[in-house]
Amino acid sequence: MSTVLSLDWHPNNVLSAAGSADMKARVFSAYIKGVDQKPVPSVWGERLSFNTLCGEFTNPCGGWIHDVALSPSGDGIAWLGHDASLSIAYPGHDYLVNIRTANLPYLNMIWAAEDKMIAAGHDCCPVLFQGDADGWKFGKSLDEGQDCKEKAVSSVFNKFRQMDIRGSSSGTNQSTELKTTHQNSIIQIRSYSGVRKDVHQISTCAKDGQLVVWDLSL
Repeated sequence: MSTVLSLDWHPNNVLSAAGSADMKARVFSAYIKGVDQKPVPSVWGERLSFNTLCGEFTNPCGGWIHDVALSPSGDGIAWLGHDASLSIAYPGHDYLVNIRTANLPYLNMIWAAEDKMIAAGHDCCPVLFQGDADGWKFGKSLDEGQDCKEKAVSSVFNKFRQMDIRGSSSGTNQSTELKTTHQNSIIQIRSYSGVRKDVHQISTCAKDGQLVVWDLSL
């Protein structure tokens, strides 16, 4: 009923999840007979003809959906609401959890394993959530005492970025630099190393012009 803001593919490459501005996350079948291999039955159904709505979930606390992601097994779906919450649903267990936070809204997320999820957004810092079909909870911030393996930003761009952040090209006694690696909203998270069910490193890029690689084993 409104703009689609995010998409993610199921591991079987037939089902697709969509998050939209009508505060709903949905799972559709994109199966094309004669082109795709018929998927095996799953928690999303057995008859998966093209355009079948396999699941529909409403963000419990309101707010449009910034991002949506299916778990490595494909049996769970998670989404980020503009109300700064993370929601996870398991159709096979009739289970849905909504984690409200006091942070600014998260914009992007990635499953690092079946029991680990990373989210980031306007707070400029990636955070870890942990759990399973029995429950989820906030884990920790990845920016607490951790050295990033790589930061890529040109020195020229950095100079103008600092001028923009501080509102002046001259020195000032009052620093406006954030106590986080990123100095502006994180707009993208990607797997950097590992496989979908066991991600070892992730990369984040933000509006501050930085590309940062984080080691999840630390």
